[in-house]
Amino acid sequence: MTTPKPQIMMVAAEASSATYALKLMKYWKENNIDVEISGVGSQAMEDFGMRRLGKSEEMAVVGIAEVIAHYKDLKAVFERLVEEAIRIKPKFLLLMDYPDFNLKLAKTLKTKLGEHGIKVFYYISPQVWAWRKGRIFDIKKYCDKVFLLFPFEKDFYEQHQVPYEFVGHPLLEDLDPKLLDPQQIELARGKYGITPNERVLALMPGSRKGEIELNFGVQLEVARALAKKYDFLRVMILVAPTLTKEYITDFVVEKLDYKMPYILVQDDPNKMISLAHYILATSGTATLMVGLLQKPMVIMYRLKWITGVIGKLLVRGIRFFGLVNLIMDEEVVPERMQSAADTDKLIPLLEKYINDEAYTKATIAKLAQLQFKLGDVGATQRVGQALAKYL
Repeated sequence: MTTPKPQIMMVAAEASSATYALKLMKYWKENNIDVEISGVGSQAMEDFGMRRLGKSEEMAVVGIAEVIAHYKDLKAVFERLVEEAIRIKPKFLLLMDYPDFNLKLAKTLKTKLGEHGIKVFYYISPQVWAWRKGRIFDIKKYCDKVFLLFPFEKDFYEQHQVPYEFVGHPLLEDLDPKLLDPQQIELARGKYGITPNERVLALMPGSRKGEIELNFGVQLEVARALAKKYDFLRVMILVAPTLTKEYITDFVVEKLDYKMPYILVQDDPNKMISLAHYILATSGTATLMVGLLQKPMVIMYRLKWITGVIGKLLVRGIRFFGLVNLIMDEEVVPERMQSAADTDKLIPLLEKYINDEAYTKATIAKLAQLQFKLGDVGATQRVGQALAKYL
């Protein structure tokens, strides 16, 4: 009679979280740690063996108005997770980002499965140090340990006496030196017909459809204006893995009536980013990889009006919203939100990179220091080993 595999449950409802969760799954398999995984994740996670009870590509909504619109679907996924957890009694629940949903799930399962000793761990922890700091009390009450990505988070968790382990950032594992090699980059650009005399302005409109709706139109208008003014500038649109090229093409042609030439790319995110000279990016985890690859960028973010108003009331005591600037504790790259993230204000910020070589080089030099702020390579291994002890 074969021994049943240990059951674990994971919730990775964001594109970036699903990427890190897949890394963990691969680590366990490579190290002969045989587990049965169910929960929320990406198609790639399902292909690798997860029993999906919720799809990250459908759950990755941002903003209060957007969450209300998707409430019925999110509630259905929540109920499926609770029902399945009660049935399988997993060894542990691993939560990744997505704090409102995940903290409610942690509370529910700790209440319903407390007698079975279920452990709850948080990886890719909520940005409680930035906004809605009161959530730290729920984390302390319902989570057994938090795995921290950023060194500046340690003081906050220590102050509130929450068990934590600083593991570093899993993005460092993807930092291939070839992606910083000028010769390799030129060869890669050549495959897209980009000559050494041309410059690439890459647009990163986001990984969620809600972000595309609110940010992409502005990005294309900025690109249109700059491409008309600088004939050596090529516009490249980077498609997130959670979206399809067809969706972006339809959006560009039908919704935004953008008729100027552009290059549409969907590939490994790091390879795509390496092709750019300058980037206009919607704020998110991907901007951290832009920084690690030392690409001068402008970060923007537009939310629905009501979400923006409420968000402003909830955020206290932080100077920046872009991850690169937060980590470096200075505005290394320009960031603009809401009404400040409009076409007329964003164009001169990108033009400064195009026209001021000294400024661009200085930005690149500062970005080169970013990786040293993120700890050592090996976050996936550290988390994978720590969790394996509970199997």
